[in-house]
Amino acid sequence: MNDSSPHGREERSRSSFSRRSFLKGALAAGAASGFLAEDAVRAADARASGHGAAAAVFAFHAAHQAGIDRPPPPQAQPAATFASFDVTARDRDELTGLFRTLTDRARVLTSGSTPPATGPGPHDDRLLGGSIVPDGLTVTAAVGASLFDGRYGLAGRKPIQLKTMRPFEYDRLDPAECHGDLLLQLCAGHRDVLVHAFLDVLAHTKGVLTPRWRADGFVNPPRPTGTPRDMLGFKDGIANPDTGDAQQMNQQVWVQPGGGEPDWTVGGTYQAVRIVRFFVEEWDKVPVGEQERIIGRRKVSGAPMYGTEESQDPVYTNDPQGAITPLNSHIRLANPQTPETAATSAILRRSYQYVRTPDPAGDVNVGHVFCCFQRELDTYIAMQNRLEAEPLVRYISPTGGGYFFVLPGVRDNADYYARGLLA
Repeated sequence: MNDSSPHGREERSRSSFSRRSFLKGALAAGAASGFLAEDAVRAADARASGHGAAAAVFAFHAAHQAGIDRPPPPQAQPAATFASFDVTARDRDELTGLFRTLTDRARVLTSGSTPPATGPGPHDDRLLGGSIVPDGLTVTAAVGASLFDGRYGLAGRKPIQLKTMRPFEYDRLDPAECHGDLLLQLCAGHRDVLVHAFLDVLAHTKGVLTPRWRADGFVNPPRPTGTPRDMLGFKDGIANPDTGDAQQMNQQVWVQPGGGEPDWTVGGTYQAVRIVRFFVEEWDKVPVGEQERIIGRRKVSGAPMYGTEESQDPVYTNDPQGAITPLNSHIRLANPQTPETAATSAILRRSYQYVRTPDPAGDVNVGHVFCCFQRELDTYIAMQNRLEAEPLVRYISPTGGGYFFVLPGVRDNADYYARGLLA
């Protein structure tokens, strides 16, 4: 409907202003990026606070984006925000401007700086005491299947396995907390840095990017040592690929040339995010021994059922009937160690916990922002299909999330997110 009311004219004017501001900011960002120092893993000056701790900086320019294997999950960045957006850019040029702006803001936010007193674009340092504190911040950008519809002429360039997440048998998905054109994964040492980064992105992309859903998470400290625990009380993320082994990462996480994917995807990876509610009040009624058989590990130590240390690898060759580690336990279904499942049993987990307001019935609302990366999305889907048979489904309920493709890394100051996709 053609709205000629004063309110309608005001909304159009406001939208036009937002787009003009975005485009001016995008042009200024391209000019400003030249003076940014080369990113490297280093220690920043001590933050002017009572703690005086040095803040880590993880290289922004690399073949792969940070926030996946750099730093190794999960303890180095105990706070995370997963923010999904709908892209409202009007055309391919505005979409390119959006990715250029996101790249510039990520460079600045992850490297740390003192913002200029004046200059183009929004200016905000109120949370961080006059300077942008890197605090180990990583910004990981990924795109959803919906970005490859007819709006921007990208349908023929979609990663071959990227699709909209469909509900599994026991999912209770809330449409308001699913999918998205773009996902930004923000991870850092403290939540104020994440809030600042999130607000910065919103300010610099107003008019071309609309928030869809957000999930905030945290990593518990080791109790007493080793891998942190999830909200069920079990150690989470023990079985992960060795992020320091380049060959293993290339085989299991990073998209490689010659695999049938579009050329621009090389160096990227598929990301699955699942917001999973835990029914901890019911779980706590289950005897610990039964909990251990459901998970497949000892609760206190994190060790396999027959072991004493979490570092021990589960081995099932002497337990074909599941007398020690049940065949339908979580870890055994995830990786049954059979020839038939060998190709669909390795993912890189990078998950966080959440606590939300209890529901109207007064039931506790806590859970898990499950996040994993893999070279092929079908690997995760096959694993999750196996897990539909686990007894744990009685105590959990996936409610949101989505599938995304993490863009290859930004190589240098002339590069930007999605450059290969948009070329």
